[in-house]
Amino acid sequence: MQTSTIAACPAAARSSQMTAAPPSPDTTPGQLASQLQGAREQARAQEREHLAREFHDVLGGLLTAARLDIASLQARLGGHDAEVDRRLAHLNDTLRAAFALKRRIVDGLAPASLHGVGLTASLEAMVREFVEASGIRVSTYLDNVVADEATQLAIYRLVQESLTNIAKYADARAAEIMLRNRGNTITVVVSDDGQGFEAGQARPGGHGLEGMRHRVESVGGQFTVDSARGRGTRVSASLPKVPGPGATAH
Repeated sequence: MQTSTIAACPAAARSSQMTAAPPSPDTTPGQLASQLQGAREQARAQEREHLAREFHDVLGGLLTAARLDIASLQARLGGHDAEVDRRLAHLNDTLRAAFALKRRIVDGLAPASLHGVGLTASLEAMVREFVEASGIRVSTYLDNVVADEATQLAIYRLVQESLTNIAKYADARAAEIMLRNRGNTITVVVSDDGQGFEAGQARPGGHGLEGMRHRVESVGGQFTVDSARGRGTRVSASLPKVPGPGATAH
């Protein structure tokens, strides 16, 4: 298990698809709703992956061409005119910002880091970026879990959406993320010490909570939210290491 606390410092080819199994006669209305939601999310995930590839390949190619053009201009014109040098330096800064924006967009659409460095390292990178942007201290307790793509992505999106909610609504000073192996089950908990909200009363952006619930349930997991005014919020999920039929990555 990897444990850490992070505080603010001073200033490709389409993924393999999982097709939903047809519902059995014993499927309950709630289970059927989750399966239908999973199918819709699968279609959205495929479109996000397509857009991510377009951003990476097409926009990335255009930005690289622009970078080469700027380098050529600097080699030919640099050092002869201070104003030209200033404008070329500004173009370089703008281009670096555009590359950074492209990476954020691509990662938001389809986090490639899950395939590259795995879930734990991807969560650690997400937390570092969150702390730098928000100034909220985050403690992490992360086991190295083994799970299929759909389950990993459900966990990643749950943590991502939870941190977004904390930054927007919680007025928190600190948060905690736990990812634990529990036999055949994976548990994930994201909690904060913020203002919380009344039980049964969704905070603004409550559709984000509902989206987390659908993602967790689509891989056979259970999702809960505990909160009270002035006592912070705790978002948790319990997911099977081997998802049930109809599981989809989204």
